[in-house]
Amino acid sequence: MPPDEIDNRPLDAEGWLTLRRFLPYLWPRDNPTLRRRIVGAMMLVLAAKATTLALPFAYKRAVDAMTTPDNQAMMVALAFVLAYAAGRFAAVTFDNLRNITFERVGQEATRQLAEDTFARLHQLSLRFHLSRRTGEVTKTIDRGTKSIDIMLYFMLFNIAPTALELIAVGVIFYFSFGWELVAATALTVAAYIVVTRQITEWRNELRKQMNELDGTALARSVDSLLNYETVKYFGAEAREHKRYGESARAFAEAAIKSENSLGLLNISQALIMNLLMGGAMAFTVWQWSKGVLTTGDLVLVNTYLTQLFRPLDMLGMVYRTVRQGLIDMSAMFQLIDTDAEVKDAPGAPALVVRRPTLTFENVVFGYEPDRTILHGLSFEVPAGHHVAIVGPSGAGKSTIGRLLFRFYDPRSGRILIDGQDIAGVTQESLRAAIGIVPQDSVLFNDTIGYNIAYGRDGASEEDVRRAAEGAAILPFIERLPQGLDTEVGERGLKLSGGEKQRVAIARTLVKDPPILLLDEATSALDTRTEQEILATLHRVSERRTTVAIAHRLSTVADADQILVLEQGRLAEQGTHSALLAKGALYAEMWARQAAEREEERDAAE
Repeated sequence: MPPDEIDNRPLDAEGWLTLRRFLPYLWPRDNPTLRRRIVGAMMLVLAAKATTLALPFAYKRAVDAMTTPDNQAMMVALAFVLAYAAGRFAAVTFDNLRNITFERVGQEATRQLAEDTFARLHQLSLRFHLSRRTGEVTKTIDRGTKSIDIMLYFMLFNIAPTALELIAVGVIFYFSFGWELVAATALTVAAYIVVTRQITEWRNELRKQMNELDGTALARSVDSLLNYETVKYFGAEAREHKRYGESARAFAEAAIKSENSLGLLNISQALIMNLLMGGAMAFTVWQWSKGVLTTGDLVLVNTYLTQLFRPLDMLGMVYRTVRQGLIDMSAMFQLIDTDAEVKDAPGAPALVVRRPTLTFENVVFGYEPDRTILHGLSFEVPAGHHVAIVGPSGAGKSTIGRLLFRFYDPRSGRILIDGQDIAGVTQESLRAAIGIVPQDSVLFNDTIGYNIAYGRDGASEEDVRRAAEGAAILPFIERLPQGLDTEVGERGLKLSGGEKQRVAIARTLVKDPPILLLDEATSALDTRTEQEILATLHRVSERRTTVAIAHRLSTVADADQILVLEQGRLAEQGTHSALLAKGALYAEMWARQAAEREEERDAAE
């Protein structure tokens, strides 16, 4: 997992590495059309810059012609004025044609990088997603993708043309006014760049602090809103407001420092550039007084420096934007570079299930190196059998489900499906063979039909209706005014617990897997709803290999085999009656739960 902060390499080295990573998106090998667009855009840049560089000479000639009051001079001045206006229009036209030509290139690069990052996030392990806040990850992607288009624009259409213009102006000044003005301009630009760089580096540190504080504030707000009900249950609105307010105030203070530093940068830049403007124009006036230069030369110098000031005045903002863009893109590339904990073996075949047997062979696993959850666990689930896994909290029941879906790999041992080690087959084929009805069925904020059809890509409406009927939720759907098009809300909160669970069952029926995992699928439901869902689950699990992870023993009493876990080891196994007759851990748990049910009935009466 990447660190939350950018590493300590120098920003220059990191910036070049980031640029090298990004260039393939900008110059795609498999898309010659986009490459032609880039070349066309650069040609338009050159045309616009050439036009801009020619304009001051038209302006100078017009002014010089006006110093001679006759009709011929008037016509010459008028011609140059019209040429100046036409040149300005042409430069604007070239710039906008350049933007039109390049827009698709920028958007395609942004889209491709965003898609690559999104795809990579889905390939990362469950450990990564449990360790990172969703708000921070989405903010990293948002910042990274937004920075691309702006950064491309500035690098290709501001920095490169400005460097070209600086060289061209230096050559013009040398031949028109001598080396003195060239040296003054070069020294001023060098001083401007040094000052801009130093202050901007300081501002970058402030910006990084702002990003971190902004991410913290966003993560807290998202976390709080996602847990809206919990906040209400505990009357914690004031606590949440205070917690979010602390982050918001810290961000505001950092933002104030950042904006104040911007004012200092602007003042420093203005001082340097206006010293050059004043000195250059004074030099031109002095040369005019000696008869070396004309009145139009004063206009020429002023116009060139004004044109040069415009992109140079933006250079500070451009430099900050590009450097910040590199920081934001670097953070996004770190997400892409995050190593996936669980990977397919090279050339791994797809899982082929003929007889859906499930076997754990001496599986050892722990989420942390110093804490082992499963200690050499071994068991077998024959094809078509219904096996239940029970045990006290923390015994490792839910861990078995995560290992079965290969969200993690065991430290040692093997997990086999139909005799095939799941570590040696593709994850896609493995997960296609297993269906799950979880304890908390979280639904997408879309329609009921969409959530049911999510079980299999390309599922038809007929498939959805058949699955809804099999999950005993079709009558409920048909009573709704919008039927399958009914919105379920954020995480499915518009539906009751039983309704959400039936949607999850229908989704699994659409998938139609040979192996079914029931992960405490009824523990969050009331007794009546639980019995209704259990009847549906029993019907659904017929002719499938079913593993039921259960907390309430009464829900799995009819299982073909019951595995009793204790501290990550298989303590007992057998049928319900055999385990009760044994009088050990299972019998103790059964007696305890029976006593709890009796107390609940007495309390209800």
